[in-house]
Amino acid sequence: MKAYLMSLAVGVAVGLLYNVLQVKSPAPPTVALVGLLGMLGGEHVIPWIRTWLAPGLH
Repeated sequence: MKAYLMSLAVGVAVGLLYNVLQVKSPAPPTVALVGLLGMLGGEHVIPWIRTWLAPGLH
């Protein structure tokens, strides 16, 4: 979790720096990032459901 928070903090700092310097971010559009978030979420749904249902299967 620490690595995720550090990554988020560095990303926010770089975003602020880009804004101050008025540089356009090379990041993909927001729509693409939302799609990636959906893919990551979908990737974790089935394992989460399996662990949620596992106590009832035994």
